[in-house]
Amino acid sequence: MQDKIVLIVGGSGGIGSATAKEVAQAGAKVIIAGRNKSSAEEVAKNINNNGGDAYAIEVDATNETSVLNMAKEIEGSLGKIDILINAFGKGLIQPFPDIDPKDAKQVIDVNVFGTFLVTQTVKKYMKQDEPTHVIMFPGTMGKYVMKNASVYSASKFAIQGFTKALIEEGKRDNTKYTLFYLGGVDTPFWDDKLVNMRVKKEMMLNPEQVAKSVFAAINQPPGSVMNEIVIQPESHQLV
Repeated sequence: MQDKIVLIVGGSGGIGSATAKEVAQAGAKVIIAGRNKSSAEEVAKNINNNGGDAYAIEVDATNETSVLNMAKEIEGSLGKIDILINAFGKGLIQPFPDIDPKDAKQVIDVNVFGTFLVTQTVKKYMKQDEPTHVIMFPGTMGKYVMKNASVYSASKFAIQGFTKALIEEGKRDNTKYTLFYLGGVDTPFWDDKLVNMRVKKEMMLNPEQVAKSVFAAINQPPGSVMNEIVIQPESHQLV
């Protein structure tokens, strides 16, 4: 990981923040991108104070100009990107009849269009002559459905289909893709007012556990790839 350029979109909290710290410890140059630049700066400051090399940048994943400016700024300041980690997303857990169409549109815009836009744009600014890697987080609701998760699950299934199609389309290029199907993780996701679900955070995975698995995925030997990874809290095993 030494001097690899790792872009984490949604890196200011939860899984993104934990992963940023994990890869920085291994010598990577980490860019933490998000809508809230001050939160991203706090993560970067913490990494830098502990001997890492991190940068913060503001981005709106649903805005073409914002995403393009982010990619250009990274290339101009640091160089071509080695690894893209799409750790952003918007939750919505509510009974179908109660869902406000405006909320549904926002979730689809962020989770589906945002993932498309960031991935398409950043791919153009990734190294072409060396191996690169893209990490996606469809979550278990991108693999199994759950009550009151109609719109959210639809957006996460879209990420699964999108990524698998990219793999088919790019079999001759140097990019690896890994899909993470995570069960409950103790992150700010559950604090969103649109996530109407009682949970026991103490029974969930923690972001640091997930970060170690992400690190393992992006450090596979040449010629191998972790395609799909399912991680559940022990109390919620699905087999």
